Amino acid sequence: MSLDKVLNLIDESLSDSTERLFELLRIPSISTDPAYKKDCDQAADWLVADLKSIGVDAQKHPTPGHPMVVGHIGDKGPHVLFYGHYDVQPVDPLNLWDRDPFDPALEDTAKGKVIRARGSSDDKGQLMTFVEACRAWQTVHGEMPCRITFFFEGEEESGSPSLIPFMEQNKDMLTADIALICDTGLFADKTPAIVTMLRGLMGEEITITGPDKDLHSGMYGGPARNPIRVLTKILGGLHDEQGRVTVPDFYAGVPELPAEIKEQWDNLKFENSEFLGEVGLSIPAGETDHTALEMIWSRPTGEINGIWGGYTGEGFKTVLPSKASAKVSFRLVGQQDPHAIRENFRTWVKAQVPADCRVEFTPHGASPASVMSTDHPAFEAARSALSDEWPDPAAFVGCGGSIPIAGYFKSLLDMDAMLIGFGRDDDQIHSPNEKYALESFHKGTRSWARILDAVSKLS
Repeated sequence: MSLDKVLNLIDESLSDSTERLFELLRIPSISTDPAYKKDCDQAADWLVADLKSIGVDAQKHPTPGHPMVVGHIGDKGPHVLFYGHYDVQPVDPLNLWDRDPFDPALEDTAKGKVIRARGSSDDKGQLMTFVEACRAWQTVHGEMPCRITFFFEGEEESGSPSLIPFMEQNKDMLTADIALICDTGLFADKTPAIVTMLRGLMGEEITITGPDKDLHSGMYGGPARNPIRVLTKILGGLHDEQGRVTVPDFYAGVPELPAEIKEQWDNLKFENSEFLGEVGLSIPAGETDHTALEMIWSRPTGEINGIWGGYTGEGFKTVLPSKASAKVSFRLVGQQDPHAIRENFRTWVKAQVPADCRVEFTPHGASPASVMSTDHPAFEAARSALSDEWPDPAAFVGCGGSIPIAGYFKSLLDMDAMLIGFGRDDDQIHSPNEKYALESFHKGTRSWARILDAVSKLS
């Protein structure tokens, strides 16, 4: 089947594709707010109808929350599952938007035309790049180049409470050779990327209690134990002089970065000074024997996210507080066990708490890292296809954050996932004036057409 004809049609029908995206963007499918439940249902209905228009056997599946949309098409070749989400973030504060968040429009900017609307980048615009690629294949050839399952969720922005039960109950309907996820971005404006590493996350809240009430520091300062002093001493020892986390056995399960991946990352020409300069910093911190990219994508971290205690209001109060608290999070990689790290962290803290103080812990989530095996031939096929479409060659990269769905595909359905997206760092997702570059929408659609062609040729 001719790829060139498909790409030509994508170019010729860009205005029509954009208008279809606008239709979806006009639906205020905010999943966190019960007031928009009917809108989420409408978005699911819209997607079912749109998929059916290109020959997909699509259905809306109810859940205790918002519905899932699942569709199937094709009966030969490798089988891919494509995942996206149709729900969006709330728009508050509305007064910071330059236009109605659900009245999409094309705008000219210094970096080219953009689609301005809530959900344009996260994730409706990204989702529709794949749908439009499939539409072009179906229009040109009357069939898809491979078997495709579409899986669209309506609760990603509200914690996905229905996702795991739905996947567990519908394994046969969802299992494919490999999953495709379009909820990530380009490495740079002209450099595509395939995310193969996602860090896990473990959070813990600590409260140190000393005296049974707040004390006057003039009367008790010195002989009385100060919980803030205890807490800050403990947290100050969380890292050594080389930036490594000091919790015992913290690095168990942390892999070395493969040489070929390190070479790809080095070729990305990532500049520490530019990266830090954008946030008013200049000197890299963290592990001294790793680059900033390695630290963000492939190394674990321990960070203090908040700390409080005593009097913090206006003016001054010479109090010696009864309690001091902090929130600490650990980003995890490789085979690190979040539950073992939690226990080791608690043991490490307890060993440093004085006898006349006590410590309490409150857990805040624990999820392991996701590492995709690039041995699957689809990874290299997709990387080559992306490199053919964009000015710069594609690279296998890591992601500093966490995208749980990738891990669920592996743990629940035994599928690896390729995370390929076309968002840009300045898309302002979750913020006012969200946008998606028209080039990302256009070339993203062309990219998926190329990837489907490449994957269809795999044995």
